[in-house]
Amino acid sequence: MSLTVNLYYTGENGNALKFVKEMEESGIAAAIRAEDGNVKYNYFQSLADPETVLLIDAWRDQKALDDHHASPMMQQLAALRDKYDLHMRVERYVTAEDYAADHQFIRQ
Repeated sequence: MSLTVNLYYTGENGNALKFVKEMEESGIAAAIRAEDGNVKYNYFQSLADPETVLLIDAWRDQKALDDHHASPMMQQLAALRDKYDLHMRVERYVTAEDYAADHQFIRQ
């Protein structure tokens, strides 16, 4: 079982994109991607709301996510969120073990 967390970062005056740029340029995002148990850590800009950025953050299991939350990078990340005055909305998903029935709807 893996889990995915969608985090929507919303700010003003382009701050969400500035946050992403600093996360990438500072190496924090790369360090998170290198953590044991990280499966995916990708940012996307909303077409409907240019002041919102979506982070898709996937982890092998809850322990890997808990370890990430306890890491020193979380303090750096929180400081950047504060710096850019970002607000968040979170969605959490657990991967189904068997989704074979959905394959008929997926074009590859």
